[in-house]
Amino acid sequence: MARRRSIVSDAVKYEIAKELGFADKIHHEGDSYDYGNITTREAGLLVRGLIEKAEELLSHHVPNEEGGH
Repeated sequence: MARRRSIVSDAVKYEIAKELGFADKIHHEGDSYDYGNITTREAGLLVRGLIEKAEELLSHHVPNEEGGH
């Protein structure tokens, strides 16, 4: 079964992992990232961090309802 392509870049995931303190477990060389050494808990924290980042970005782009548009 082929792997699905991620909608989030590995560089962004790596930055979140750095913020969470486990980027040292992610091996990367050039554009290739290997997440095989992170725990399931860390993977969950990474997903949560990505969701929080997306919500933060969306909150800045939500149109003002008072403007009527």
